[in-house]
Amino acid sequence: MRKILLLCFFFYVGTSYATTTNEIDSLLLQLDQVIKKRPMYIIQKEHNINELKNQLRQSSSNEKRFAILGKLFDEYHSYNADSSLFIAKTRYQLAVSMRGQEHIDNARMNMAEIMGMAGMYKEAIDLMNTIKVSHLPDYLHPYYYHIYRILYGLMADYSITNQEKELYAKRTDLYRDSLLLVNKNNLLIHTMIQSDKYNVKKEYGKAIALLSNYMEGKLNDEHNLAIFAYTLSESYRLKGDQLNEKKFLIISAIGDMKSAVREYVSLRKLAVLLYYEGDIDRAYSYLKLCMNDAVFCNARLRILEILQIFPIINDTYQKKIEKQQNNMEVALISISILSIFLIIAIFYVYKQMKRVAVARREVLDANKRLKELNDELKHFNAQLKEANHSIAENSYLKEEYIGRYMDQCSVYLEKMDNYRRSLGKLASAGKVEELYQRIKSTQFMEEELRDFYEDFDNTFLQLFPSFVEDFNSLLGENEHIHLKGNERMNTELRIFALIRLGITDSVKIAQFLRYSVTTIYNYRTKIRNKAKGDRELLEDEVLRIGKLKNQ
Repeated sequence: MRKILLLCFFFYVGTSYATTTNEIDSLLLQLDQVIKKRPMYIIQKEHNINELKNQLRQSSSNEKRFAILGKLFDEYHSYNADSSLFIAKTRYQLAVSMRGQEHIDNARMNMAEIMGMAGMYKEAIDLMNTIKVSHLPDYLHPYYYHIYRILYGLMADYSITNQEKELYAKRTDLYRDSLLLVNKNNLLIHTMIQSDKYNVKKEYGKAIALLSNYMEGKLNDEHNLAIFAYTLSESYRLKGDQLNEKKFLIISAIGDMKSAVREYVSLRKLAVLLYYEGDIDRAYSYLKLCMNDAVFCNARLRILEILQIFPIINDTYQKKIEKQQNNMEVALISISILSIFLIIAIFYVYKQMKRVAVARREVLDANKRLKELNDELKHFNAQLKEANHSIAENSYLKEEYIGRYMDQCSVYLEKMDNYRRSLGKLASAGKVEELYQRIKSTQFMEEELRDFYEDFDNTFLQLFPSFVEDFNSLLGENEHIHLKGNERMNTELRIFALIRLGITDSVKIAQFLRYSVTTIYNYRTKIRNKAKGDRELLEDEVLRIGKLKNQ
């Protein structure tokens, strides 16, 4: 009887494990499909933002403008930190002009929240210290405690000494308890905060039960689903259940992709798990997407977190590509050797059959088959050669751009540190007005963009030195693009340079060059109309510029 019970137990465990594994594989496929559709979600996000901007321009009431700016802040939050901070400051200026302390405090909390996301903890805490919770209306109390909890939680995570970590952790606990008190009537927020508290107290089972019960049919919003699923994955991680941790990280990542946010954690953690499981391709593509989103959002903490693991995964991915290339070369050599043996065998048969006059017809048939086989072999060899050259070219481009990209990240971090130090000196000297003007100025961003595009031009033209001449050769005689002064490339050339690199999506090109999708589409249409030959084949011709000579 005991043996039967043991067999039943192991059968149940094995079946449960197989079911969970199949579910995870299905979820991963779903995540891949959602990522492919992500440009559609981004376009919808931008549409919502533009709709709010139109409402803002048409509104004449300060109260309505303040409310619309709040909605804009929510849309930009976790999507673009710089835009969020700009909206928060605009909202603050409007609140000051309205002379409403409630609105001023609300806008200050908006600014503090974004500063915390950017790693500006001291500035955020100083700003929050100017707000008296006793003067806030009841509906702003949860927001007030939420910001303090997030700030001290982040400070505890990134503290260097144990003493600081313990101090900030205690303050986080205090504000978490305050949040629980002021959110008794908000079941969603209360559930989230209570489950977080259970995790901190190592009561993972309670957290899992609480979150699972709430998620059953009560979450229709993708963003809230992503947050709940991530918290649930943390509970399973702390409990040591890696399968369920992975499952809910995938669910959270799907919610993040559908809600079109760019500041998230789930996909990065999922990529690391997949890397250690040996799924290098997915880990690399997911982490690359995380880096692109973090850079777009200007989420400095996320960039630093990704840079800790990205070089390792990238190195492994490149080694895998090299191994595949070596395997292809071995296959090509093997096929060539087999072809030689095949030719020798057929020649031997031909010689033997030639001696027999009666078998003349069979010899002719063998020759015909040999010719067909040789043609197929040449075609196959040509395909292998083309694939080999394509891999070599892609590897070269990736290696060159990754090196440039890592250098640019390093230079950017150094510039940001110098900029931070210069602001610190102004603050220490009490030059508040000059400090405000420096923060308000867009000169730093414009200079960085100019340097970025100049570096892109130099790198691209280093890889394709004759690109401008080759591109002009595809246009009509009177339609050539002429550069001004010291220009190496202009906007039109950069668009088709990105197409040459394989970036053909107008949305991605628009994000890279900071134009609207409509503007990029108009540029592409305008250039296609200037084509010397078939305008529909112009972009295909661009993709062939600079191909390896021996291809």
